This record gives sequence, C-alpha cells and structure tokens, in this order.
Amino acid sequence: MEPTLTRSLNDPIQVWGNILELIKGSVPKDNFRKWFEPIVPVKLVDQALTIQVPNKFFYEWIESHFLSLLRNCVRKELGDKGKLEYQILMDDYQKPGLIKKPVKSTFDVDDPGAIANPFVIPGIKKIKIETNLSPKYLFENFIEGNCNRVARQAGLHIVQKPGHMFNPLVIYGNVALGKTHLLQAIGNGIHASFPDKNIIYTNAEKFTNQFITAVKNNSVSEFSNFYQNLDVLLLDDIQFFAGKSGTQEIFFHLFNQLHQNGKQIVLASDRAPKDLNDIEERLISRFKWGLTADLTAPDFETRMAILQSKTEQDQVHLADNVMEFICHNIKSNIRELEGALVRIIAESSLNFKRIDIELAKEVVQNFVNQVNQELSVEIISKFVAEQYKLPIERLVGKSRQRQIVLARQTAMYLAKQHTQKSLKQIGEFFGGKDHATVLYSCNMAKYLMDSDMTFRERAEAIEKKIQKSQRAK
Repeated sequence: MEPTLTRSLNDPIQVWGNILELIKGSVPKDNFRKWFEPIVPVKLVDQALTIQVPNKFFYEWIESHFLSLLRNCVRKELGDKGKLEYQILMDDYQKPGLIKKPVKSTFDVDDPGAIANPFVIPGIKKIKIETNLSPKYLFENFIEGNCNRVARQAGLHIVQKPGHMFNPLVIYGNVALGKTHLLQAIGNGIHASFPDKNIIYTNAEKFTNQFITAVKNNSVSEFSNFYQNLDVLLLDDIQFFAGKSGTQEIFFHLFNQLHQNGKQIVLASDRAPKDLNDIEERLISRFKWGLTADLTAPDFETRMAILQSKTEQDQVHLADNVMEFICHNIKSNIRELEGALVRIIAESSLNFKRIDIELAKEVVQNFVNQVNQELSVEIISKFVAEQYKLPIERLVGKSRQRQIVLARQTAMYLAKQHTQKSLKQIGEFFGGKDHATVLYSCNMAKYLMDSDMTFRERAEAIEKKIQKSQRAK
C-alpha cells in the first residue's frame, strides 16, 4: 500500500518530500542515499518543480537511470501537467566558491512512448518518419584518430552528398568503439543539411522483429513500402541477420531498391563483411559495393582527446597527470574509458573528494579489476559444468554422450545470450567447433527450453547463478 501523502502545489519542499517518499520504496537504500538525498528543491511555479543537483554529471545520471521513476512520481504528485526542471550547483575544486548554472533540460510527465511503426497506415508516403536519432551523437563530439579516420571522413563526405559516394558504407569493429555514434552522427548531419529527407536509424534485431510482425499481420507489402520510401537507412548490428533467411530475403530486395534509387545506406557490424557468418553471399557481395571501414581501439593520443572532450562536456576539471594515468590504464575501448571517468566523478561528487592522482589510482584499479571479471564463456561453462556435475574438460571436449551434449548445448546457448562473443569465438572455446555447430546447439537449446521441463529447470538454475554472480560485482 502506498503511503498517504499530504499534497500542496505551492511548497516545493513539501512536494519534493512527497516525491521522495514515493521514490524511497522503489530504489535500493544505497541508490536513494547517493542520488536523491543530495537533491534540493528550489521553487515550484505553475506545476513546474525546480530541483538543484550538484553537477552536470549528477543530472545526466539521474536522467539516464531514473527518468521513468521520476516521471511517474511527479505525475502522482503534480498531476498530468507536472514538470521537473534542473538547476546545477557546480562545486569546482580548483576554484573557491560555488557556481550556480541552470540547465535547460526539462521533462513533461506525459510520456508518449515509442512511436508505432506506420506500416498499416494509408498514405504512407506522406507520413513524417521518426528518425530514432539521438541529438547527442554528432561529428563534433566524435573524436577523430588513426583508429577511425577513414570511417569518420567517409561519413562527413556522405553528409555533404548522401547517396553518391560511399554507398553503401559499412563500418565494423568490436564493441564500444563508436559504431553507433558514427551511424547516428551521419544521420544527424544529413538531417541538419537536408531536413526533408526521410531518415531512419535502427538495428537488425528491430528490423527482424518488425518483419515478423508484418508477416503475422499480412502486411509485408506495407513493411516494404515503408522502407522503400526512405532516403537514408542507417542499420546497426547487421551480424544479427545471421541464419534468418526470410529477413535476409526481404532486406536483399530493399537494399537493391534503395541503392538503385540513389538512397544512402550505412551499415554497422561487429566484423568485416567477409567474416559474417550465415549471411547469404549475394548480400555480402552488395555490402562490398561501397566502402568498408574498420574502427579499432584508440591509441593513447586519441584516448586523451576523448577524455578531454568528455570532461569539457561534463564541466569537470582533471589535471593532466590524472588524465594521463587513466589513458595509460584504460585501453581497450571508449566505453570503458568513459566508464572510468564516470566513476571518478561520482566518487568525487558523492564523497566530496578532490580529483587527484590518488583518487584516480583507487578508482581505476577497482574498475580494471571489475572489467577483468566480466562474464566470459569460461565462467558460464563452469556454472554449467557444476550444474551437470561434469568436469569442465569433458564439457569442452568431443564426447557425444547425451548428458554431455546437453550440457554443451546449454553452455553455448547461455554464452550467446550473455556475452558479446561471436558464434565462431564461442565455438573456439568448445574445442574448435564451427559457427554452424554452435548455431545448431543454440537453436536446439531454445527448442528444449520449450519442450523439456528438466532441461529448462537446469538452464534456469544456471541463469540464476549467472545473475547472482553479476550482482555480486
């Protein structure tokens, strides 16, 4: 039962107190203490509550992690027209005094939700298409280095004349190297220069789900018409088309139609087109028609430039030796680099610590240890071996004994679900199995999950162990 709250639409302290009571029951105590107790209500005007947060990082974290919760609580307290506005209180450790900076970001509590796909609406050519682009992904904050220069420059050329040069552009690389950022930067750049063009950013999984829905609703022609009317298609994670023959078939025809009409296509994948598994050769050949550009791990200079850009954006000052320490120790990808910075800022903001080399060493050491302990195929296999009471050597060996085969299929299935490893990489762990064998094992495990209660119970028990291990970190 929710607590009974006394409401007043004039007193910001009372209103925020009531909102906090609602929030308190929905988040862990530690999160409540860290992220909500430091907030100070400032004013309440026309159902718009202004709250003061310690810094820009704090505000962005709140928006990223608790927006839905805040929206619901503000709605309950202030009604459907309620708004929440932010005021930033910057605590600059390099200069005495506090700097108040308002932030323009405001959300209304009304949440329109995701825009439905307009596949079954008459007059589709006249529909204003939702781009799915995020305004934060721009060329201006995509730092260029040796690791991404070809891809970024190609993107800039596309923005000037979409559909002419580098069509298609295929960008590939490991996770967290900027593929999504670059795809959306291209989309935002084209939208700024050619606002009348129909642009969509999506990924292969959503595309596949939309196609499945269209098949189920007998609206495949509407689905095709929708995509054929695009001027720019930005499609992420095309490796997920693997093994989906129906989706590949319709995408093949859509690709041909768009390309023949001079429409721009930009694709992203975790590997080069030649290394894509279970994708039809005729599609692979079309991916090679344009330019293929890879993204690699950033070098030290690029990491430094990325970090400098991020600190300027977050309005946080880091001494050169602190930034150099972070960049010397966080090397593999951009997401980890930014994650380390976020933790340092959080530790400083929440515990009122000065950002110096000692704090950086403390946070980076813990961060590196946690990254090194991320879920791997080996860890998942150990959980499976324990559940099936098998030595892990037999699990990864060549035995065709039924119990071992079931355990191996379970491990491959869970590895595909919980890691970023490709089918080929998973197969290599299990004694050099090829991607077709791994795909078959994953499909068989999915079938057994639906048809064999004993198999499902074992798999669910392993899932719980995996989840528990991740929460413990």
